[in-house]
Amino acid sequence: MQSKKRKVLITGGAGFLGSHLCDRFIDEGCKVVAMDNLLTGDITNIEHLMSHPDFEFAHHDVSKYVHVSGNLDYILHFASPASPIDYLKMPIQTMKVGSLGTLNCLGLAKDKGARMLIASTSEVYGDPQIHPQPEDYWGNVNPVGPRGVYDEAKRFQEAITMAYHTYHGLETRIVRIFNTFGPRMRLDDGRVLPTFISQALKGEDLTAFGDGSQTRSFTYVDDLVEGIYRLLLSDYVLPVNIGNTEEITVREFGEEIIRITSSQSKLIYKDLPKDDPKQRKPDISLAKEILNWEPRYSRSEGLKPTLAYFQEKISS
Repeated sequence: MQSKKRKVLITGGAGFLGSHLCDRFIDEGCKVVAMDNLLTGDITNIEHLMSHPDFEFAHHDVSKYVHVSGNLDYILHFASPASPIDYLKMPIQTMKVGSLGTLNCLGLAKDKGARMLIASTSEVYGDPQIHPQPEDYWGNVNPVGPRGVYDEAKRFQEAITMAYHTYHGLETRIVRIFNTFGPRMRLDDGRVLPTFISQALKGEDLTAFGDGSQTRSFTYVDDLVEGIYRLLLSDYVLPVNIGNTEEITVREFGEEIIRITSSQSKLIYKDLPKDDPKQRKPDISLAKEILNWEPRYSRSEGLKPTLAYFQEKISS
């Protein structure tokens, strides 16, 4: 007798990360419901899945009532504006999807007896005073600063998720995602990697902020998806960092992008935005121990398919 297929709801399923997760769970033989209001998601990211018999798209805002018919085994809550350009432009929607959207998904998980994984991020650490950042660091966040709408939405997500786990016995998982890149990123994302690549390919000067000495650690999307999948199926309920420890300054990264694109662009510098983190590097000791996970792809390996994707997008 054939076993029943697992069914997965992925909110933000038409987004950069959400669409790659849809691919992974389809490949794992699951039924997938991708839910997205397309505020920042793009339907072209999942067009290739639309005719698949185990895939379903629901155009819906998870900040409102969420319903999925039938059984449900897993919920992955990835709906949220994720770049500074988006959440500074849509602060209320960002707070709503992090609070009301998370509550709605948790309620659905409780009703269905589903396991729920939430997408938290390194932004819970704010502008960190500890480097690299381990999971037991509580962070340095300005709740009333411009980035507070995103940072505090993620911190609330973690708190309410743990409350549902503690008081309702709900099976929950929390992933803290560090800077991730790959095909399907938006060119106008506003984050450093897509901005630099887009500007270099267009022959524009690369816009860095501050003096370019702040650091970032970039994770290729396939590595992130593997870490998320392992965490979902694990028994670990506390937050886990998933990221790449290969740290680079923004200035060095800009020079790298200029070199690999053979661009004539130059780096120009503007004032550092308020509360912009000076350092970003995950401590992934826990992921190695609990999930037997660490990145397989270097930044340079991940940049090859990413650059090809951006070149195709810009040329079309």
